[in-house]
Amino acid sequence: MIANVLQSEAWNGPAMASLPAGEQPTYVCALPLYHIFAFTVNMMLGMRTGGKNILIPNPRDLPAVLKELSKHKVNSFPAVNTLFNGLANHPDFNTVDWSHLKVSLGGGMAVQGAVAKLWLEKTGCPICEGYGLSETSPSASCNPTNSKAFTGTIGVPIPGTYFKLLDDDGNEVPQGQSGEIAIKGPQVMAGYWQRPDETAKVMTADGYFKSGDIGVLDENGFFKIVDRKKDMILVSGFNVYPNEIEDVVAKLDGVMECACVGVADDKSGEAVKLVIVKKNPNLTEAQVRDYCKANLTGYKQPKVVEFRTDLPKTPVGKILRRELRDKK
Repeated sequence: MIANVLQSEAWNGPAMASLPAGEQPTYVCALPLYHIFAFTVNMMLGMRTGGKNILIPNPRDLPAVLKELSKHKVNSFPAVNTLFNGLANHPDFNTVDWSHLKVSLGGGMAVQGAVAKLWLEKTGCPICEGYGLSETSPSASCNPTNSKAFTGTIGVPIPGTYFKLLDDDGNEVPQGQSGEIAIKGPQVMAGYWQRPDETAKVMTADGYFKSGDIGVLDENGFFKIVDRKKDMILVSGFNVYPNEIEDVVAKLDGVMECACVGVADDKSGEAVKLVIVKKNPNLTEAQVRDYCKANLTGYKQPKVVEFRTDLPKTPVGKILRRELRDKK
């Protein structure tokens, strides 16, 4: 964890270097401190840099969050996609002075292109997406914090960290081909506490941790998350990744939030189920289906479209696909 704090400090340096000399960096802590994201990137990094953390006890209370942030010059904002989205769509958003924001760090779940576009328009600070897990303390990769645009990737491994992409047999795949992300570095765990059986499943002989996430290395040397291996939907033998569907549907006018899961289907084995929270109450299922037909290949189009008033989330704000699968 100490290694990860030092890695994060080095990585944040270029963005935070533009703060006026002697000015205390101010972090928004809208994540629970018992979660590794906030524990390292807010509390530990804040202590290391002499920063001030604005503790937000209930990030779901968006008016209260914005009221509190309006009192401060905010420099660093680590958050999940759902919080960036909720805040940017809130009518009180512009009561906060966002001109001091240096780093908008997205993690915990995939950042959607539509959310990143809106956040940049409203703050002038692009969402810098990173990637990590509890097993990596958590940061493993990140986009450069002084980037001028959202890349749609998780960036590159942070200092001292190595990635490789593995197929189901443990062999490294070539660039451009998807594989399971395996990570090696000083922030990677030694193993699961008193669970040598579980440790053996995820640690390779050469010391890499197999993350359970499917990724691909693009032509620029940046890694992109395809999805969680266990969330992949198999439709008539074709792989469908929920992240891709969600990123497309989130761009449809009238959609506030969406999530995609696989459900059992007699003909195709599994089928795509799409759950939407409306921004525009007049949005219809027919409009959603027409949009999906125009923007998604046939087997990726949802067989089931459902509207809800909200989506189940963890205390961090990550959407719980598991609960959507369990509720047919």
